[in-house]
Amino acid sequence: MARPDGHGRGPLVAFGALATADLIAVARGPRGWERAAKPLLMPALAAHVLRRRPDGRTPAPAPLVAGLACATAGDTALLFDEHEPAFLLGMAAFLGTQVSYTTGYARLGAFRAIRERPLPALGCLAAWAAANAVISPGLEKKLRLPVAGYSLALMTMGAAGLGVGGKVGAGAVAFVGSDLLIGLQAAGRKVPGQELMIMAGYLAGQYLITTGWLERREERERSLPG
Repeated sequence: MARPDGHGRGPLVAFGALATADLIAVARGPRGWERAAKPLLMPALAAHVLRRRPDGRTPAPAPLVAGLACATAGDTALLFDEHEPAFLLGMAAFLGTQVSYTTGYARLGAFRAIRERPLPALGCLAAWAAANAVISPGLEKKLRLPVAGYSLALMTMGAAGLGVGGKVGAGAVAFVGSDLLIGLQAAGRKVPGQELMIMAGYLAGQYLITTGWLERREERERSLPG
């Protein structure tokens, strides 16, 4: 699954099948053995990243692979998020994802774009403050600081993703929306179909980020002299 072939369609087919299975499982119940596909979702995307390379000498984008690895750990931990240690472990793992993605977006020119058009980034900062004002009162006191710190990293990733634009920007917005729904859930604010919306937004976000990142990277490589 990781051997380079230049297109990586096989892992994307696997990701689609796993995503469908997991969404069906979520519709039946948010946890349990039926969610066995969840920890395999991000490895399928990582296999696509590795297989998309034209040959074995071409390196994969390290921040993207690292972000997907952290997301795999987070996905596994959050299968048991009714227990507080697992919830915190999952949040810590996804913090690694947000930092990795933000680092990679910087290499794609995100912060240069933000300097030229700062309003989307300022909007993300305002959204972070508003979201914490809504969510924080419903959280246990010991969770408020970790959630505020994680959500700041999340919004930074979202702002940087908007700086990159295109599919990456759309994926970053979907990822942020999914995690905000998790925050509302943790604060006791629930809406119909919340679990399904969380997972659908997360899957769409990760797919768009991964494929958009690779496309942007390939565009940059083609534009280089020689």
